[in-house]
Amino acid sequence: QVDVAREQETMIPEASVLFDVAFEDDDIVVVDKPAGLVVHPGAGRPSGTLANGLLARYPQIADLSSEHRWGIVHRIDRDTSGLLIVGKNAAALDYLRTALERREVTREYRALVAGRFASATGTIDAPIGRDPADPTRMAVVDTGRPARTHYQRLSEWDDTDVSLASVVLETGRTHQIRVHMRSIGHPVVGDPVYGRKRTTQGDPGRTWLHATSLTFKHPSGSGPMTVRSGLPEDLAASLVRLGEPTRGSGR
Repeated sequence: QVDVAREQETMIPEASVLFDVAFEDDDIVVVDKPAGLVVHPGAGRPSGTLANGLLARYPQIADLSSEHRWGIVHRIDRDTSGLLIVGKNAAALDYLRTALERREVTREYRALVAGRFASATGTIDAPIGRDPADPTRMAVVDTGRPARTHYQRLSEWDDTDVSLASVVLETGRTHQIRVHMRSIGHPVVGDPVYGRKRTTQGDPGRTWLHATSLTFKHPSGSGPMTVRSGLPEDLAASLVRLGEPTRGSGR
C-alpha cells in the first residue's frame, strides 16, 4: 500500500485575464467568455485561465477551492465563446450544480455547421465516450455516457454548403455538440479536431460555436431568468461574408 500526498493546487489571481460579465449579483456571475480562453487550470496550463481571472476579480471564490472549481458551475471549450455560470458562494454553487444535474438549466448555442439539414429540427440521442482509436478525442460509442442534443435550422445558403443552427444541450458531455454534429454528418465549421480537413466557407479561424443564452432559476428562488449574449465580432463577420441567407434570418 502506498500513500501519495496530493499536491496542493495554488491559484494565482491574474487581473490580466480579460472577460466580460453578462450578469452579476451577490450570488452569481454569468461570464461571457472570449474564444481562446481556457476555463480551468490543467496539466501544462497552471495560469492564464478564466479561473485565474475570476479569482482576481472575485477574491471570495478562493474559499470554494480547486475541488469546487472556484465556483465554476459548468465549462465550455477553449475555442468556444459565450456564457457560463459561476457561483460566488457555496450555497449558490451547490444550488446551480444540482439544477444542472436535474437538467433545469437550458443552454443554447449558435453553431455554423457543414452541409444542409434534411429536416428543420432534430434530436441526437447517442452516448459519448473516449474514442477507442484516439483517447484524446471523444466519439459516439456504445459504452459512453448518455448524451442528448437538440437542434433547429436557422439559416441556409443555396450557394454555400453550410447551415446556421440553434443547438440546445440536454446533457453536458465533453465536446458534446462537436461530436454529435459530426456524427450526423454536420461537423462544426472551423473545428480543428472534429471538423472537415478542407477549408469551409464561413470559417472564422476557430470553432464556430457560441453559447448564446442560459435559462435557469436563480439560487435565491426568485424564479427563472434568461441571460443572452450576442455573436462576437469574428462570428458575426463570417456571416456577413456569407451574404444574405436563402432561407432564414442569418442570426
